[in-house]
Amino acid sequence: MSHNDVVPLPRLPTVEWPTVALIVSIYGSFLGLTYFHEAVPLWLWLPLAAWTSAWWGSAQHEILHGHPTRLRGLNTALATPPLWLWLPFECYRRSHFTHHHDERLTDPLDDPESRYWTPDGWQELGAVGRLLVRLQANLLGRLVLGPIWSPGRFWREEISRIRAGDRLHRRIWAWHALWVALLLTWVLIVCRVPLWQYFLGFVYLGTSLSLVRSFAEHKARDHVEQRTAIVENSPIFGLLFLHNNLHVVHHRWPTLPWYRIPRAYAENRDAVLRDNGGLLYRGYRDVFRRFLLQSHDAPVHPLGRAPMRADYAGAEYPAALASSSQARVVAKCDDVADENPLSSSIAA
Repeated sequence: MSHNDVVPLPRLPTVEWPTVALIVSIYGSFLGLTYFHEAVPLWLWLPLAAWTSAWWGSAQHEILHGHPTRLRGLNTALATPPLWLWLPFECYRRSHFTHHHDERLTDPLDDPESRYWTPDGWQELGAVGRLLVRLQANLLGRLVLGPIWSPGRFWREEISRIRAGDRLHRRIWAWHALWVALLLTWVLIVCRVPLWQYFLGFVYLGTSLSLVRSFAEHKARDHVEQRTAIVENSPIFGLLFLHNNLHVVHHRWPTLPWYRIPRAYAENRDAVLRDNGGLLYRGYRDVFRRFLLQSHDAPVHPLGRAPMRADYAGAEYPAALASSSQARVVAKCDDVADENPLSSSIAA
């Protein structure tokens, strides 16, 4: 990308009111759906709960990138209530910043959000494990099995850390357990929502709906800039995912707030698609059409590990990222990740 293609970064306000309104709407929906659950038929309650839960996951992602205020403690407090139950926000925050080491995108070991395996890791899975991974290679399998597989794989790695004496993660999980207890007190005792109903709507279906976004947003390719996809023409899912369907824009400018992403993409569309090698879907209908029953990619990384820029010749780092103010933004993410390295996979 040329210097002319760099999206200007107007100074963000002290409080981003569109994001505040979004967070209030999500928590208002959660409180309303739980407190008045008997007044809403189950066939309507379940999709509303799934939408609210997935929307909350998108809001968590927005918050960990420094929104809606300049106060990290306040932002963290807004994102901490664990509607999904299974994922502590602090684990997600640390892991996601590691994911933003773009040069390691899709790497089976260095990218915590990669769904690829090394040849050795693939063999270590065993026959049952390999079958479960293969079943999730298409979108249908991912949506059905992913809400069970992702928490299970994450918990296994977290338990190993805690058993190994990781005091930081012990504190994270103790704090998370307190919040889970408070949330379930509200849901089960105050509102008397059946546990199976909450789990089905907010946990299972909400996680499943969120996996629609992550399913095809990255693909193993040689060049770093070509590993991230764009999904256009998605007004409904775009709102649900806070425009992270335009995922190249988010990785290029990770602190850009959700409500500015569509304009940034529109003003830089040609350059973005040139740099990402045309990894473009015409909407989530296109994603479903291609991958509902067909594999998105092979489970084993085609090269075993994701190549670094130094590993291939003739491909320079895009000038826009290397020379723009956004290079400093990425460096900040890297600094956080380096201070708190994670090797776990949160594949949600």
